[in-house]
Amino acid sequence: MQTVSLSLATATGGLLCGLIASVVGGAAGGIVVGGEALGNKLAGMIGGVFGPFAGVTGVAIGLVALMFVG
Repeated sequence: MQTVSLSLATATGGLLCGLIASVVGGAAGGIVVGGEALGNKLAGMIGGVFGPFAGVTGVAIGLVALMFVG
């Protein structure tokens, strides 16, 4: 079985990709959920701000778990 080492560059790249994906996903989710009530621009902005709270936290926990397992 091959072991995979987690370097600083790999972890930073993963965290950056997770940040971008969570901002885009949060904005899209905000538009879907609150676009009619708040307007698409405001709902997208709010979703883009609050999306990374869960997304980056999940990616960071996953990277820490991968560091211990790998």
